[in-house]
Amino acid sequence: MSESKSAVLKQSTVWWWVLAGVVITVFFAAIYWYSAGDAIDIANIGEFVSSDFFFYLLVGLGAQLVDGALGMAYGVTSTSFLLSLGVPPAISSASVHVAEIFTTGASAISHFKFKNINKKLFRTLLVPGIIGAVTGAYILSDLIDGDVVKPFIAVYLAFLGVLILRKAISVKQKKTKTKRVGLLAAVGGFLDSIGGGGWGPIVTSTLLGQGRDPRYTIGSVNAAEFGVTLASGITFLILIGVSSWQVVAGLVIGGVIAAPFGALLVGRIGKRTLMLIVGILVIGLSIRTVWISWF
Repeated sequence: MSESKSAVLKQSTVWWWVLAGVVITVFFAAIYWYSAGDAIDIANIGEFVSSDFFFYLLVGLGAQLVDGALGMAYGVTSTSFLLSLGVPPAISSASVHVAEIFTTGASAISHFKFKNINKKLFRTLLVPGIIGAVTGAYILSDLIDGDVVKPFIAVYLAFLGVLILRKAISVKQKKTKTKRVGLLAAVGGFLDSIGGGGWGPIVTSTLLGQGRDPRYTIGSVNAAEFGVTLASGITFLILIGVSSWQVVAGLVIGGVIAAPFGALLVGRIGKRTLMLIVGILVIGLSIRTVWISWF
């Protein structure tokens, strides 16, 4: 291995350790804050390390492996699982977006570092995406009954599963002029907050489907996603708080554990195969959620 490649790997390792340290610090600070300053006793720790927490950790681990390998579908995968586990829509979306702040932040830093950003595309996506995300988070938190909207969100996630399948089997298209990128970003941010995922499958898939350069498209969309996720997560925190800290912690810790192995997974399993698996899984989970909600 050349010295330059070795240096890149070492820098990458350092970033992941820094991220892990931040996550652990925030995690324990959150426990202290939301316990209203009460001492964290053995009973609280026992309540935290429950079987449910390990389910959420596995969800975060699996979703991050998918996202690391595909560059998308973290929110779609994790929200589909959380809804199937009975977590309410607002709590699912809030938990996913708070957890994603860490993973999308690390992703944005990496893309900026390796110059994968088209600055014009990034700026065009960022502000409309944030506006759409904040609007969606507000509607889901204050204006919509979670039990009523849950099956409709599951139908939306199933649609995203179909979109992922379509992307897996589609042939490469010739480049066409991208129109209304700001509107696309606003819709992507809005549906991402409402459904707990969809920014990548909607925005990235649309832009790539128009033949845009994959490197700069994925880099720019992922970098903008950090701003979108941060805005959505803060909105959820203000409106509903994080009573679901157990879900958030499981997603974050599972994601941090899995993140370095995303590249390894994509090296062992082809992207098309993995996208087919994820698409079928998301559709299956969504159908199950709809069935339980309506029947």
